[in-house]
Amino acid sequence: EFIYFARPDSNIYGVNVHSARKRMGARLAQESPVDADMVIAVPNSSLSAASGYSEEAGLPNEMGLIKNQYVARTFIQPTQELREQGVRMKLSAVRGVVKGKRVIVIDDSIVRGTTSKRIVQMLKEAGAAEVHMRISSPPLKYPCFYGIDISTTKELIAAKMSVDEIRDYIGADSLAFLSLDGLVESIGLGADAPYGGLCVAYFNGDYPTALDDYEADFLKSLTPEDRVRLPEFALYKSKYEGNEYTTTSSQEEH
Repeated sequence: EFIYFARPDSNIYGVNVHSARKRMGARLAQESPVDADMVIAVPNSSLSAASGYSEEAGLPNEMGLIKNQYVARTFIQPTQELREQGVRMKLSAVRGVVKGKRVIVIDDSIVRGTTSKRIVQMLKEAGAAEVHMRISSPPLKYPCFYGIDISTTKELIAAKMSVDEIRDYIGADSLAFLSLDGLVESIGLGADAPYGGLCVAYFNGDYPTALDDYEADFLKSLTPEDRVRLPEFALYKSKYEGNEYTTTSSQEEH
């Protein structure tokens, strides 16, 4: 909600969403500065973070991308083909603003890479000298089992590629993400709970609830490296003992 879904005028547990996103952008500028001429947001969910980044970096916040208000959000389109079509229809670059400029693009997240790749391409076609992507959330590496449309790792580019590989794939001159600590501290719920009361499972695999039987295919698909990072693996290794899940895991481990 704080990163993408909530309206900027929303207040969640007493924290204003716009203010939290602005703090994310400012923290991102501290963590990942880059020499550039301007900051531009991917409208509309990144406007607040771009404002925070530009203020912290001392750079002008320009309108280098324009959004067609009549196109639905591409992230929630049901197929990859529709998502790519949506990006082409949804955004356009402003040549008079970006031509010959080193541009920092602020976006809220990279899920499949569809939007980011097209944005970089559009800006370079419009004459941008450099395009530096800055993402105001950590890399999305793990699926969501709580209702968001990222239910498998196959859909998550950060689950399959390193940051450098994603940068090459989208064609950016540089790419950086906000750290997990930066996200938690910027939102600042301050709850006496892990991660300040936030669910951060999508970034680090630390799910707040047990994974049920219908998620066994996800657990079975984990690499040995994933299993070390994911606390749920140890919990569920015994639960699935004797079935295909454990057999496959044992074969891979040996």
